[in-house]
Amino acid sequence: MAELDADIAVIGGGLGGVAAALAAAESGARVVLTEESDWIGGQLTSQGVPPDEHAWIEQFGCTRSYRRLRNEIRDHYRRWYPLTADAAADPFLNPGDGRVSRLCHEPRVAALVLESLVGPLIAAGRLTVLREHRPVAAAADGDRITAVTVRDREGSETTITAPYFLDATELGDLLALAGVEHVTGFESRDDTGEPSAPEFAQPDNQQAMSWIFALEHRDGEDHTIDRPADYARIASFVPNGWPGPQVGLTAPDPRTLATVTREFLPNAETGPVVADQSKDPGDKELWAFRRVLSRRVFRPGFLASDVTLVNWPMIDYLDGSLIGADEPERQRHLAGARELSRSMLYWLQTEAPRPDGGTGWPGLRLRGDVLGTEDGFAKLPYIRESRRIVARTTVVEQDLSYAIRGEAGARSYPDSVGVGMYRIDLHPSTGGDNYIDVASCPFQIPLGALLPVRVTNLLAAAKNLGTTHITNGCYRLHPVEWNVGEVAGRLAAHCLATGRSPGEVGEKPELFAEFSALLDQAGVETAWPEIKGY
Repeated sequence: MAELDADIAVIGGGLGGVAAALAAAESGARVVLTEESDWIGGQLTSQGVPPDEHAWIEQFGCTRSYRRLRNEIRDHYRRWYPLTADAAADPFLNPGDGRVSRLCHEPRVAALVLESLVGPLIAAGRLTVLREHRPVAAAADGDRITAVTVRDREGSETTITAPYFLDATELGDLLALAGVEHVTGFESRDDTGEPSAPEFAQPDNQQAMSWIFALEHRDGEDHTIDRPADYARIASFVPNGWPGPQVGLTAPDPRTLATVTREFLPNAETGPVVADQSKDPGDKELWAFRRVLSRRVFRPGFLASDVTLVNWPMIDYLDGSLIGADEPERQRHLAGARELSRSMLYWLQTEAPRPDGGTGWPGLRLRGDVLGTEDGFAKLPYIRESRRIVARTTVVEQDLSYAIRGEAGARSYPDSVGVGMYRIDLHPSTGGDNYIDVASCPFQIPLGALLPVRVTNLLAAAKNLGTTHITNGCYRLHPVEWNVGEVAGRLAAHCLATGRSPGEVGEKPELFAEFSALLDQAGVETAWPEIKGY
């Protein structure tokens, strides 16, 4: 068995993990970063999700390093793609002209940009990246983790030792392996006081995962896939509270639960789009919703078709969760999620209603190159919900719900280490719940939410921080995950350099003020400006 020693081990290379590794290595620490995919970036890359962000993202409300990531993605298109003159001059270039985000782009490009960010640190010997490695074991001595073992796809194992460990896995795997106190699924209303929580805790009831795929449309061609083996069952399944089958275009509106039939119009001509989900969710027409390449943005003749990513409620997998699953069950759920997505694609190609009165769009063609795969499906499923630490501070619904807080705004934390903004947006769950959608106020990220109640040298660095099932719905988005990871990386490096513990920094105002000053120097926003009309 191979062995590696580091100052800081970041287990999981999603957005939070990359931000943590960059921050820690740039602070002078020797860092090991592990990732189960061959791409780093998690939901932005290997899972294929364009960034879900708030309406003010271009002006404020994220860290300087996250803004750099966004700018580098735009610059990649300006440098290498044949943009129109207007698009090239647009400081807010949106390559896909999609409605879900002001920056809809190919996951492949985000992966390239992230590689360019970590590359200098790898070359300098301050960062080691172990790709296609999953954590399989952890050792602890009392309240400290001493080692984590990761395994590659060939079965070879590496044991990593370090003074600090950051869990940035998609499912909070290190929490379970190291015996760190954590929760899953719904907490009860008695536990949290949340109006949207159920009467009794439901730890196995978790948000659906989704297996995303990329599409273009070639008019006059036939790219119909083979009919999925389980298509008849999947195409007739009606989720709880839905007006009809999940596979289709008719579903509940996430915010009102009213029945909505969405449009699907491949390559429909659209004018410039300004994505602002606070005013329009943007999902009434699904082709443009998560479009990542738009013909309008590029010079004529460059693209034969737009390219869009399918991440819709119709592919939310409701038959079970990967958390706590043994390997056979895990493989069954992964296969089931892919079969659901393939069934949705087959339905679009053969049964979807067209404006001309016909059915099916056989010209829909999978674009695996956009996702770095041969089959057109993302490398990994999109994971919305992780195990969550039992934290020193737990963010609950009443801390940020607009219905409760109103114009007073979200709860203010004296140990704020970042900000975020998104509605509490919970997709249908494995326990049969429909959407939960709650308007929220611009909120802060308390340092206490990154700190476990007991273990002293582990920090949450992704979606596994101290939220509830409910508030995970707004803390799981791209800029918040990046912010959490960056702060975890900077805190671990700071504690390593000063000999202080994360708990001491969180508990002692003078020590927190010192760390907060470092965050300010690094461009981490910890408070919102006054905002009207959110």
